[in-house]
Amino acid sequence: MKTETLDSPETTAPPAVLRADAGAEAAAVIHLKSILVPVDFSEMSLKSLQYAVPLARQFGAKITLMHVVAASDHLLDFSYPVPLEEKGLGMIEEKMEALRAERIPEELVVQSIVRQGRTFDAILDAAREIEADLIIATTHGFTGLDRALLGSTAENLVRLAKCPVLVIRESERDFV
Repeated sequence: MKTETLDSPETTAPPAVLRADAGAEAAAVIHLKSILVPVDFSEMSLKSLQYAVPLARQFGAKITLMHVVAASDHLLDFSYPVPLEEKGLGMIEEKMEALRAERIPEELVVQSIVRQGRTFDAILDAAREIEADLIIATTHGFTGLDRALLGSTAENLVRLAKCPVLVIRESERDFV
C-alpha cells in the first residue's frame, strides 16, 4: 500500500490549492436578493450607494435605504426615546425620496425605512426583518476618545449581524 504525503513528488500543489481544486466542480452561487444600506445623509454614508447600486443591478436585488434617528446622547433613560414628530418624519422621508431619485436608477427596486433608537440595534433589527443578504455600511473613522464615547456602529454590525457586512472606509482604495 502506497501512502502519499504532501512532500512526495506526486503531489506538487500546496494543500490549499488541492482543497480548492477538489471542490471546483461545485462552484459557489451567490444569491443576493436584499441589500440594506444605512444612511445618515453625509457624503461618506452615501458612498455606500456606489457599491449597492451595481450589486443590486447585477443580482436583481432590492435596496433598502435606512435612516436611524439616534437616541439623544444627553438622555439618561434610553428605554423611552422622545417620539419622532410627524413633521420630522416627513422631512426625513422627503430626503430619502430625493436621495433615491438622485442616486439610484429607476429600474431598481428600492424601499425606505426610518427607525429611532441606537443606530446599530436598529440596523440589526431591520436586517432581520427584511431578511437582508448584505449590509453595506460606511465608517466615519472615529478614533481615540470619539470612538470610546460614540462606539463604532460598523464594528458592532460586523460582530453581530447575521448576514455579511461590507464596510466602506473613507480613505481606502475603491473597487467600483
